[in-house]
Amino acid sequence: MSLLSASRTLPLYAARWMSQQVYNGPSFVGDPATLTAWCRAAPPVFDNELALSTIVELFDGIDGVARIGLGLAAVGRPGYINLGRERDLPPERTAEVLRERAETLLDQAYAAGVRYFDVARSYGRAEEFLAGWLPGHDDAIAGSKWGYTYTANWQVTAEVHEVKDHSVSTFARQLGETRALLGERLGLYQVHSVTPDSPVLTDTDLHRRLAGQGAVVGLSTSGPAQADTIRAACAIEVDGMPLFRSVQATWNLLETGAGDALAEAHASGRAVIVKEALANGRLAEDVVALAAALHQPWATIVLSGAATSGQLASNLQAATLALTDSDLERLSGLAEPSERYWRTRSSLPWT
Repeated sequence: MSLLSASRTLPLYAARWMSQQVYNGPSFVGDPATLTAWCRAAPPVFDNELALSTIVELFDGIDGVARIGLGLAAVGRPGYINLGRERDLPPERTAEVLRERAETLLDQAYAAGVRYFDVARSYGRAEEFLAGWLPGHDDAIAGSKWGYTYTANWQVTAEVHEVKDHSVSTFARQLGETRALLGERLGLYQVHSVTPDSPVLTDTDLHRRLAGQGAVVGLSTSGPAQADTIRAACAIEVDGMPLFRSVQATWNLLETGAGDALAEAHASGRAVIVKEALANGRLAEDVVALAAALHQPWATIVLSGAATSGQLASNLQAATLALTDSDLERLSGLAEPSERYWRTRSSLPWT
């Protein structure tokens, strides 16, 4: 059985919460703090037999252009580290301007065959934008992340744009916030930007809470030690079952360090989602760069982070670009040491 299976039923604490009639349709209409209180209660009992009897395959049948997903990091908030944002977005980046841009991109991607859409609590109002678009798109798959809190207050020039915290309390709060927006449409729930020193790799209480929250559990990784993080995460089990069933990692023609670990994760039945395939704009040949990621035999989904319709249309051409072995060998020469890559990334300004 694939590790991508997940229960369509929410765990016991969520079922009890919904029985209080504060849940209605695709989004929670009650106070999100109520769900947060349930999340902070004793960890739910994870019933493997129940979970396995009510499974669906999250990425079953994904092929062709559907192997490209759309991430909303670049359009969920006014500031981000991608290069060229002064060209991509208007000077006035109000919430309504970015909502309209996000909905345009979502419509365009869905019409082209894209089905996976990726957001996070720290992407400003990206979850909200996605939640407003999801009705009527029943086969769209929504993935979100917790672990960073957005702190920029809709300012491009904020001193601090996001704060990282992988504690149980942040998980409980952000799960409530995400469920209030996405409800049962949340298909994949990922820990955001895990590194080897993250408590999420050792906190067994948090492991049980993650296992019981109702969506497929995944993680995203960052930093020069992504491979170590991926291998450590894939070794974690709850009641004899692997906890993390999806891995999202940075892989691109400049940063290939996680490749072997991602191949191992894929071989074990996990989904592998590639982020930052264009290296935050450092790789200008977008079609080739995305196609190189799609050609990796372990890649399930490769994310586009397009901020304009033109970028998205170009990105989607990667699904049909055939690269030969000699092409891939030549492109492999672009790779740089992981430490250098991440130093460069950390120096990119928020614009």
